[in-house]
Amino acid sequence: MATELKGLTKRSENYSKWYNELVVNAELAEQAPVRGCMVIKPYGYAIWEKIQRILDDKFKETGHQNAYFPLLIPKSYLSREAEHVEGFAKECAVVTHYRLKNAEDGSGVVVDPSAKLEEELIIRPTSETIIWSTYKNWIKSYRDLPILCNQWANVMRWEMRPRLFLRTAEFLWQEGHTAHATREEAEAEARRMQEVYADFAEKYMALPVIRGVKSETERFAGALDTYTIESMTQDGKALQCGTSHFLGQNFAKAFGVQFVDRENKLDYVWATSWGVSTRLMGALIMAHSDDNGLVLPPKLAPVQVVIVPIYKTTDELSAISDKVKSIVEGLKARGISVKYDDADNKRPGFKFADYEVKGIPVRLVLGMRDLQNGTLELMRRDTLQKETLSLEGIDAKIETLLDDIQNNIFNKALKYREERTVEVDSYEEFKTQIENGRFVLAHWDGTAETEAKIKEETKATIRCLPFGLDETPGKCVCTGAPSARRVLFARSY
Repeated sequence: MATELKGLTKRSENYSKWYNELVVNAELAEQAPVRGCMVIKPYGYAIWEKIQRILDDKFKETGHQNAYFPLLIPKSYLSREAEHVEGFAKECAVVTHYRLKNAEDGSGVVVDPSAKLEEELIIRPTSETIIWSTYKNWIKSYRDLPILCNQWANVMRWEMRPRLFLRTAEFLWQEGHTAHATREEAEAEARRMQEVYADFAEKYMALPVIRGVKSETERFAGALDTYTIESMTQDGKALQCGTSHFLGQNFAKAFGVQFVDRENKLDYVWATSWGVSTRLMGALIMAHSDDNGLVLPPKLAPVQVVIVPIYKTTDELSAISDKVKSIVEGLKARGISVKYDDADNKRPGFKFADYEVKGIPVRLVLGMRDLQNGTLELMRRDTLQKETLSLEGIDAKIETLLDDIQNNIFNKALKYREERTVEVDSYEEFKTQIENGRFVLAHWDGTAETEAKIKEETKATIRCLPFGLDETPGKCVCTGAPSARRVLFARSY
């Protein structure tokens, strides 16, 4: 490991501190002047852009179109769906005035009391209400359905315990909002988008996820069902990475969105909503990274290969650069992003440390001796293994290696999760395993009271009722009452 990185706290010593230091040292983000908000720095935003670009393509492949809806929502809109407003009421930021003026004592600007809004406006915590008020104007007949809209936006949820990427008052996300003529079509849409998220997480983020449905207590406010994908962080906690909600006709009824069906009868529209956010950045860091810094899956790395020359004179640099030019061209021809760092203002050791902490998947080093021998030194970030390779056919070797790194990162995370997932039948063992940072599959009697009791006593929540799990009946791990199936419990972020 490069000596410049010895100051990074080890995960085993303080996982939370390690995470916070890594986000800053890798130049992903930093705290903003506004409490609970963050500045996403260019390198962090470059990763988010890749996430955004891939997902946007997937949405469009499934027939969705992008739109944009207002940031500000009339307060009365949130009152129309009772469960929805109850779920978000404590997180809402409220706009009450529309003008400032200079203070009479010259101390600065103050709110102009005469500019009070007739109705307060809510900075969107989510957009169901403003979108369904709009859909009422768009939908009259079954011929207007389905509507498959998505928007890329920011939202505001007043967060009391902020943490960069994981929980911030303002965060970036996408939110899909679809309208359908039948219940079956809407339910199929919600499940389809859950699978789109899961496929993205596993194939691009190299992040194994558990697919399932939320308990009634944990589902989205205003939804009939919430489908989720859950990942495991390296400290054994769960991180909800994406959700898709079957909203039934709740929002259509709240906003009077009706349509004439094929039998010429009037009915309410069926709805879904679904979203992922910059929380995915936190999942990426917490699932794969190590004590040296970020470990990025190649498919999401802004730079997949970095080349560092080792030289003493400008003539040597010129000779190395001539050879590097052909390597860069070969890599780019294969769609591989590459950076040649020939800057003379930083020593090679500093560059090595910087690229380790930023998680660039492959590092190539080329000096005069390598040039004479027709070789170079390659280091893969996921294992930190180094080897000397021939320059001949190096672009093809790296293309294969990047696929191997992607698969290795996924398999390592999957193995870690499988080793830390246990079935438990006694409450004492349940408490022990939760305390040890495990995913616990245990029977639950299906009541909100038991769910709340377990949460209070262990800080563990039901992450989901996993799909594909053996649904053999048993006895609740807490109460001993009959249970239809095991569910997934874990502490979470």
